[in-house]
Amino acid sequence: MLFPLENVRSAYPALTDGYAYLDGAAGTQTPQAVIDAISGAYRTGIGNVGGAFPASHRSDAIVAGCRAAVADLVGGHPGGVILGPNMTTLTYRLSAALAKDWRPGDEVVLSRLDHDANVRPWTQVGATVRWAEVDPVTGELPVEQYRELIGERTRLVAVSAASNVLGTRPDVAAICAIAHEAGALTYVDGVHATAHGPVDMRALGADFYATSAYKWSGPHIGAVVADPALLERIRPDKLASSVDTVPERFELGTAAFADLAGVTAAVDHLAAMVPGTGSRRERVLASMAAAEAHELELFAVLVEGLETMPHVTVYGKPARRTATAYFTVAGLSPREVAERLAAARVNVWNGHNYAWELTAALGVRDAGSAVRAGLVHYNDRSDVDRLLEGVAAMGR
Repeated sequence: MLFPLENVRSAYPALTDGYAYLDGAAGTQTPQAVIDAISGAYRTGIGNVGGAFPASHRSDAIVAGCRAAVADLVGGHPGGVILGPNMTTLTYRLSAALAKDWRPGDEVVLSRLDHDANVRPWTQVGATVRWAEVDPVTGELPVEQYRELIGERTRLVAVSAASNVLGTRPDVAAICAIAHEAGALTYVDGVHATAHGPVDMRALGADFYATSAYKWSGPHIGAVVADPALLERIRPDKLASSVDTVPERFELGTAAFADLAGVTAAVDHLAAMVPGTGSRRERVLASMAAAEAHELELFAVLVEGLETMPHVTVYGKPARRTATAYFTVAGLSPREVAERLAAARVNVWNGHNYAWELTAALGVRDAGSAVRAGLVHYNDRSDVDRLLEGVAAMGR
């Protein structure tokens, strides 16, 4: 299906400012429909949930709608959608709750590929840590090592569905299958992956699937999705006076209700990027598949252009990846590269981007790491060409 790029781009007011937004891996721009949903919630009037009056009822509906939308996006159950300020906060909350039932000598298996938000919360709960290593040349996370790492004492395996700097898409389904054979739970970081293609958390084998709406055109809201029956068995620390139902027992404090309305609008936007019929879940899958094909077509131009420049080093060559490039330019620090591109009105990120273990494995962390350019569905060929022209000029 042909991706209607111009229609998609026209939905994003920020894209009219003349910049090439290649910083999407750190957070996307927001379509008008999301802006309208958030402002509309405030204009209409909202209250805290559970009240006897209409403003409270509107918030009740916003929360329920948000859970249903996130479930449609990732293939989960609305009753298992935990909402919070961001993925990092929610992961710390769940790691503490799960670790209550762990004993000395229990193990977690982590990966050097992952964002630190799917590493540090698990290293800090007292479990024995076993590491899955990354191939520093290809950027792959070999599956076979997990057969040696996972055993009878493994309580949880945490793994990324896609690297936020190399774009690597490991074989999560195979890793989760090995974990489940040993009776371990799986915690899949889908923050980077969700923006770049269709997601089916059940097919991946994710017991917990984490995502952040600001990576896929929404506001700064995080979510972790799990089977409600699994959540019923977990007892997080909470206020004595707060509700004890699932998933509410995992949500501390008052929610950002207007932002939750924006999350629903973001999922609706993604579902409508290409014409289609059927349920929202079906339309999301079709739309995100078309978006992924568009991104990867552009990315082939971007990465080939970078790799042909003798003054540029591109890190990782994974077989399956998102449209995310990580590179250095000879004679310039990553920050200097980013500053020169910013002067040319091209937005990229520099640094470790919280891929703390991975940038160490690549041998770049102590030198400022590298430059990250990430494509999302609203990027076009002119964005890629401007990046390549800017980087090429740095070699002259």
